[in-house]
Amino acid sequence: MTGMFRLLMISDNSEHVRELSLSLAESGFLCSIACADDGSLKDVGRLSADLVVVAIDGAAPGSEVRKLPRRLKEKTHLPVVTLLSSKSLDVLDSAADVDDFVMEPWDTTELIVRVRRILHRRPDGNGKDLISCGDITIDPAKCEVSFRGRLVDLTFREYELLKFLVGNKGKVFSRDALLDKVWGYDFYGGDRTVDVHVRRLRSKLDESDCIETVRNIGYRFRDDACRI
Repeated sequence: MTGMFRLLMISDNSEHVRELSLSLAESGFLCSIACADDGSLKDVGRLSADLVVVAIDGAAPGSEVRKLPRRLKEKTHLPVVTLLSSKSLDVLDSAADVDDFVMEPWDTTELIVRVRRILHRRPDGNGKDLISCGDITIDPAKCEVSFRGRLVDLTFREYELLKFLVGNKGKVFSRDALLDKVWGYDFYGGDRTVDVHVRRLRSKLDESDCIETVRNIGYRFRDDACRI
C-alpha cells in the first residue's frame, strides 16, 4: 500500500463534510464524499477505501446514516470512524465495535490524528504485510483477500493460486507449472483443475480480467492490472 490513504466520507450533509475533506486532502489523504442514501452504498462490501468516516450529527433515529456504521463493520473489513454530536451518541450502542469517534464540534486536527493512528496500527498500515495489486489486496497473515474493499470468500486453493499469480505478476505459467507450484508434486488430478479454479476466481472477482489466459500456454496475472 502506498503512503496515500483513501478515505470515504459519508454524510447526510455533504456540504458540512466537504470542509473536513479539504483539510484531510491537504494532509495527504485521498478523499471522496458520498451521501448516506446513495444507491451505491447499498452494497457496502464493494466500497473502495482504506477507512470510512461516517458523519452522524442531526440524523434522525432510524435514518440510513445511523445504520451505516454497523452495516460497514458487519459487511467489510474497513475501519470506521464516526463523527458524532451529543444527540447521536446512542449510535455507539448499536455499533460498539466502530474503531473510533470524534465529538462535535469536529476538530480537523483531532480527526487526522485518530485516522492516522488507526491506519498505521493495522497490519497493512506499513505496507510490509499486505500484498496489494490494483483492486486486490492480500493479507497473508490472515489468509484474506479483498477486492475493491470487499472481503472475498475463497477456498484455500483459490487463495493460494491467486497469491501465487499476484506474487509473480506478468509471468506466464502453464497449467502443469501451476499444478506443481500451487497443488504440489503429489497432486494426481488433471490440469483442467486449474481452469476450474481460474474460472471461480474470476467470478468472485466480479469477472475482472486481471487473470489473463495466454493461448496454448496457460495463465498470468496482468502486470498492468496493478496500475489500474
